[in-house]
Amino acid sequence: MIRLDDTSGSAVAAAIAAERRRLGSPTTGMVLTLLILSDEDNASDATNAAVEAARQHPMRIITLIPRPGKVAARLDAQISVGGDQGPGEVAELRLRGELAEFANSVAVPLLLPDTPVVAFWPGECPAVPADDLIGRHAQRRITDAAGALDPIAELRARSKGYRPGDTDLTWARLTPWRSVLASALDQDSTPVTSVQIEAEPNNPSALLLRAWLRECLSVEVSLEDSEGPGITGVRLLTDGGDIAISRGDGVHAILSRPGAPDAPIALRRRDYAALVSEELRRLDPDEVYGRVITGMFG
Repeated sequence: MIRLDDTSGSAVAAAIAAERRRLGSPTTGMVLTLLILSDEDNASDATNAAVEAARQHPMRIITLIPRPGKVAARLDAQISVGGDQGPGEVAELRLRGELAEFANSVAVPLLLPDTPVVAFWPGECPAVPADDLIGRHAQRRITDAAGALDPIAELRARSKGYRPGDTDLTWARLTPWRSVLASALDQDSTPVTSVQIEAEPNNPSALLLRAWLRECLSVEVSLEDSEGPGITGVRLLTDGGDIAISRGDGVHAILSRPGAPDAPIALRRRDYAALVSEELRRLDPDEVYGRVITGMFG
């Protein structure tokens, strides 16, 4: 770990390059730059998740932690290249005083040339991420409504401020559910007449799932409270009998279909690193998410 106190963005970039040369490891294998905009509460978890994701997507991780206050403008950095931090590079930057308002000027010298940029807000985020000074540099912008004090209000803000390239980890949390439901529907040709979802109260992923099923099936989708964790069940009502998926413990799920024995299915709740890694697999706009998030409160 290299520590630089009262430094600059260009000095951090030079220190990373010098450490690369010392290790004899060039940056040519890096596939993107990930900019994490976070407070102290979320910075560690978000950075650790990105480090894990870097094992699949070698990248430069820049965690920007604004620390505004009545102190002199100052940039303090901690840098790690390779080693225990995986194949990527990590720089945690604390922007103190007035410098907290200028994260963009600190980040720009650190962007890898000729590679995509992804911005990630694990906590509070701008109303329109694409219009943020950091967001303007990014092809992909990741938020997490589940980390907000009011997840539903945060989803509503994401709906109003959506631009192509935006995504949210609440959508990534739905990937296993959407895969299982799509597979179940492919195996049954009986039209679905309505859907019931059970989830813990104020679960943002459940709202997204309801909006997605409404769009896919054009039927009424009800949402009922359960004890959780997360989404605990989905029931597709048809004239030929119900197709149901139940998951009471967040790990094991059972698929029930008319005329077939109950079948266990893998539907484990995934950790933070797996969610971040999934969102980094694609850098083009997710058109399905775009339609769902913009239409869910209409």
